[in-house]
Amino acid sequence: MATKNARTEAAALVFVVFLLGLLLGGVGNHLWDERVHGQDQLNTKPTRQQVLDDLTQRLQLTPDQQTKIAGAIDDTRSKWQALYAPLDAPREQIRRQGRANIRAVLTPDQQVRFDDFLKQLDEQRKKEAAGAGH
Repeated sequence: MATKNARTEAAALVFVVFLLGLLLGGVGNHLWDERVHGQDQLNTKPTRQQVLDDLTQRLQLTPDQQTKIAGAIDDTRSKWQALYAPLDAPREQIRRQGRANIRAVLTPDQQVRFDDFLKQLDEQRKKEAAGAGH
């Protein structure tokens, strides 16, 4: 009886330690992501102006160099956009299907809140897309 009790206590202790490790890991990962990536940052891709400002500061670019580098950035980004443009329709279909799969699991109240979240996410995505073009 004592052996069975000791085994149960040992199993419970292992489970509690595992659970605490999982919790601590999750909290630590969240805190690390906030510190490294900043809060509410969905996309880490810098804008054209951010790249140009960073290069200007680091390399002390002249105005002429800034103009030429801005052109090079625009050219490169337009080529990347042309390369990935054929994937836009399939990517959107995958996004819609994923959202539908998530909605199917949610309660009606959760669906409303999920739709609000998606609206904010889509607005953020549009802002980032507009910013990437500049």
